[in-house]
Amino acid sequence: MIPLLTRYGAKLAAVLVLALGAVIAVNAATDKPWERDAQHPSQAAAEQQADAEEAYDEVRYLHVNYIAETAGADVTVKAEAVFEYAADKANGLNDAQKDADEAAQAAEEAAEEAANAGRTDVDIPGSCSEYSGNKATGCALAQEHGFDLEQVGCLVALWDRESGWNELAANGIGAYGIPQALPGDKMASEGSDWETNPVTQIEWGLGYIEGRYGTPCEAWNHSEDVGWY
Repeated sequence: MIPLLTRYGAKLAAVLVLALGAVIAVNAATDKPWERDAQHPSQAAAEQQADAEEAYDEVRYLHVNYIAETAGADVTVKAEAVFEYAADKANGLNDAQKDADEAAQAAEEAAEEAANAGRTDVDIPGSCSEYSGNKATGCALAQEHGFDLEQVGCLVALWDRESGWNELAANGIGAYGIPQALPGDKMASEGSDWETNPVTQIEWGLGYIEGRYGTPCEAWNHSEDVGWY
């Protein structure tokens, strides 16, 4: 019995050896290890994992660069905007300061001019009722200077000839105003508004007559003799 089993076992072993040999022969003839490995599920999974990691790295690189570039551009834009805002703000402040300085200077000049300006209001007494306008003002001021109505009459005649009592009268040689001061800016000693204020001009003219002739009638007499005073 044992020999029989031994004989069958030997046959079976021989068959197995032949089958194994055939498999080995086929593999030896046709086997390409890299193709077999490539077809293996674990190898495919590894390759897919590698491809995924490579794609992720590429996307991550592009994303990081995009963030850096965008952030840089955004910072530049913001910096430029902040600079422009600051410049506009500074210019606005400078303009406001300039306007304030100019307004302060104008106010100071106006206050100085007002302080240096002559009188504008004169009480006209009843004795001057025959006159009107600048002549009535001249009559009142002449009396303030101590001149009587006779002197007032001379004054009226004198300045009728010179300017017609027009505070804006000017001639070709530079004489100006009611008293025809030559040059006109001499009257600035009486007030900064000498160009337009009749009171300032009359006050200056009365002072000039007092200083040079003593009275309006003496000034009138001189004008009658030579044509000017």
